[in-house]
Amino acid sequence: DTQGPITLLPTPINKYQEDEDERDQVSLDYLELYRSSIEEPEKVWGEVGKILDWDTPWTKVMDNSDEPFTKWYVGGELNACYNAVDRHVLAGKGNKVALIHDSPLSNTVRKVTYGELQEKASLLAGALARYGVKAGDRVVLYMPLIPETIIAMLATVRLGAIHSVVFGGYAARELSTRIDHASPKVIIAAS
Repeated sequence: DTQGPITLLPTPINKYQEDEDERDQVSLDYLELYRSSIEEPEKVWGEVGKILDWDTPWTKVMDNSDEPFTKWYVGGELNACYNAVDRHVLAGKGNKVALIHDSPLSNTVRKVTYGELQEKASLLAGALARYGVKAGDRVVLYMPLIPETIIAMLATVRLGAIHSVVFGGYAARELSTRIDHASPKVIIAAS
């Protein structure tokens, strides 16, 4: 049985690889968490949900009344961009690296801080809003795996809109099919 609240802490990968005892403990902790999540899902996911900042708290952790379509954090509302970026900036971590982009094509490594993500996502969210994007609208992202794709995702969810990332290598016909299915208000692409 799990005792007390569950704490999820990131383990630095280098330390994890160097310390076999800690690696074994992390494995045991993971297995215990996994077991608990199967046996007591409402308890486990209720604790996990407390890690996030909610605009409107949930009234029920999970609703299985229409299986297999489980509803999670029923009644709860949050902003994914705020949770992923803004709260870290507000906690004084604006200069901490949030993204590392290692490009094998250009043989470069680019680091983006939480503060930079917040600024760029806010600017793009403002531009999207000027194009009429609002909560519930869909935005298609036709972009490669670059930091700007993450920024576009964050800008979209900042507004409460839905992003659909389309693989940047699709040919025109496949891209057209995905755009038709998504019916986006805006398409963001990179050249």
